[in-house]
Amino acid sequence: MNISIITIGKLKEKYLKQGINEYLKRLSAYAKIDIIELPDEKAPEQLSDAEMEQVKNKEGERILGKISDDTHVIALAIEGKQRSSEELAKEMDKLATYGKSKVAFVIGGSLGLSGDVMKRANDTLSFSRMTFPHQLMKLILLEQVYRGFRIIRNEPYHK
Repeated sequence: MNISIITIGKLKEKYLKQGINEYLKRLSAYAKIDIIELPDEKAPEQLSDAEMEQVKNKEGERILGKISDDTHVIALAIEGKQRSSEELAKEMDKLATYGKSKVAFVIGGSLGLSGDVMKRANDTLSFSRMTFPHQLMKLILLEQVYRGFRIIRNEPYHK
């Protein structure tokens, strides 16, 4: 399986990079993982609703430019479907079984994802109704993908 994690914003925090690198190393036994970091749109702190949409649309164009037609897209969004780790593992296994070998998880910037990206998504995923920094979501997502592969293969992993 080829998994892309497409994110807005570059990771700067060393401790998050270390955690991400650890899970990338662990995941190399199960899948090819590609992290694509796209620049966030520069914008002032206070934005009107129209300006927020403009920012999300520009970031969305960058995201969509990295997704091929044959890619199964899962958008991370607060309003997405919440799943247990076992349910996510089952979904990943189903994708692999039915020939969807290219999967992209998409993490938007601080304003979220554009309507066009949400329309392109084949599925949505929410880890919580809480808001998390999008940089932290990369680490959480990688851990859950790793956990998913361990579950699929009935390999031990802490609960």
